[in-house]
Amino acid sequence: MKEFSLGAYDAVVVGAGHAGCEAALAVARTGLSCALLTLNLDSIAFMACNPSIGGTAKGHLVREIDALGGEMGVNADATALQIKMLNVGKGAAVQSLRCQSDKNAYHARMKSVLENTPNLRIIQGEVAGITVENGAVTGVKTTYGGTIACRAAILATGVYLNAQTITGDVVADSGPNGFAPAGHLTENLIKLGFKVRRFKTGTPARLDFRTLDLSKLTPQYGEDNVGPFSFISDNPPANKTPCYLGYTNLKTHKIILDNLDRSPLYNGVISSAGPRYCPSIETKVVRFSDKERHQIFIEPEGADTLEAYVQGMSTSLPHDVQIEMYRSVEGLENADFMRFAYAIEYDCVDTLDVYPTLEFKKVSGLYTAGQINGTSGYEEAAAQGLMAGLNASLKLRGLPPLVLGRDEAYIGVLIDDLVTKGTDEPYRMMTSRAEYRIELRQDNADFRLTQKGYDCGLVTEERFRKFLTRKESYEKALAELESTRFTPDLTQGLLQKNGFERAAGALSLADLIRRGIPTEDIYSALTKPDYPRDVLSSAEIFVRYEGYLKKNAEQIARAKKYEDKLLPTDIDYGKIEGLRLEAREKLNKVKPRSLGQAARISGVNPADIAVLTVWLSLNKK
Repeated sequence: MKEFSLGAYDAVVVGAGHAGCEAALAVARTGLSCALLTLNLDSIAFMACNPSIGGTAKGHLVREIDALGGEMGVNADATALQIKMLNVGKGAAVQSLRCQSDKNAYHARMKSVLENTPNLRIIQGEVAGITVENGAVTGVKTTYGGTIACRAAILATGVYLNAQTITGDVVADSGPNGFAPAGHLTENLIKLGFKVRRFKTGTPARLDFRTLDLSKLTPQYGEDNVGPFSFISDNPPANKTPCYLGYTNLKTHKIILDNLDRSPLYNGVISSAGPRYCPSIETKVVRFSDKERHQIFIEPEGADTLEAYVQGMSTSLPHDVQIEMYRSVEGLENADFMRFAYAIEYDCVDTLDVYPTLEFKKVSGLYTAGQINGTSGYEEAAAQGLMAGLNASLKLRGLPPLVLGRDEAYIGVLIDDLVTKGTDEPYRMMTSRAEYRIELRQDNADFRLTQKGYDCGLVTEERFRKFLTRKESYEKALAELESTRFTPDLTQGLLQKNGFERAAGALSLADLIRRGIPTEDIYSALTKPDYPRDVLSSAEIFVRYEGYLKKNAEQIARAKKYEDKLLPTDIDYGKIEGLRLEAREKLNKVKPRSLGQAARISGVNPADIAVLTVWLSLNKK
């Protein structure tokens, strides 16, 4: 095949899903030229599974992406069908925004943003290989003979590498939603030194809304005035349409159990690891055999379609079984299928071969992001895409990389888990994974990260000015909560209502908040400070949890001592006396960036860290 040039760019991004979009924007917005290659322009930012953004811990990731200068939050706000805050009955650390998205509008708007971004070119085509010279990326090749010269490449291939969809005994070479798979790149990646494995995910059926009996389902409405995802969105998304809650039943479960021999998950057709925290309905029925029913949610796919997404009923059972199974659910008795459910298997890489910058250890300038790294979810993918694109840009500009700590961002937790511990199943972010989650709240993502994004050149001047205004307002609100005081006579009724004795002296608003008195009670009895809702809420959260935050800061400071002790990347741990054999093998594979990262590697114990500490002190140069 005759080769021809498609141009030369600073960086090439392979794949235009949620990771690829953020990676390409990060490169282009920081002033470098970028080519974005995608198998199909119609699959840009496509929501192949559930049409939603955010959720527990995932909402935190979206806020952090936005704080760093990314696009996901802005796009979600602009194309939301409804939005709500999850876990409002729990502490602020685990409260997360979630929006129901218009999937077609989400795709169309993101595509438009990419098309109108300076320095960025979009090309439809399949990548056949990455060209490398002297251990560094020099370009990419397409299956039609096209070559693109570049100094960095970011692989954000999603679930497309050697993808196969599986339904019953039918296995098809296909990507999600009928899009074509990518069948040429995996072999090249293996030659470059990647360890490749197979993961699996799945999706439920899409039903025709007109054939559902919504009177038998419980409407689930969005919430007003919960605020948007993006710190630069002026207004919260409008709530345009409800979702609906329903339940499986014993008849549903019997249909599934009677057909387990036809399930690819149980008859051996599927052997790869699937997502633990988003199991198929077959797995839920088998694993939780004591439950008589499981929740399902009927969610609109968009304002311009009648497709209804059935969250909670992902399956790879044959079509005839799917029809019987779905129609056994109350409200779905006469459901017509627009798309049947399926499982999908795909190639991904071992992230222990990747640095915390998401650069491949064996090839300079080659980065990976998203589901190729073994993660699940749009938000996890977008977060990695932004960091890979930004770090590629920083490297090409001769600037230090940006590696976020576990105490700085959920993004830091996500990437550290991947490159330090690895994953044997599709990784999903959860609040329980973050040991400093009381510090990593969604309300303060801009306070934690926007300065970093600005320093890297990704946060625009407009975004930064809004951030500075919000920060100044927040600091004034904190001061006012502390300084505005009320006499015992004015606070007596409020204290008595909430089970407290009369105060001996004047109390500030902060004093009342620290006592755990609901702010709505405080402001119904006393003067409410005049600040934007989100600013006052952040100040109230800080005051309420200030004691815990101080303890958290002490823990972070202690851990920081290990994080600040950097390890050279060229250490041969096999030559360090005193290290156990297992520790030497694990350390040589991961090549930790610091003592702190070394301590989190499975198979490295405190005695090994003590040996490394002594080695560092003796080899300071």
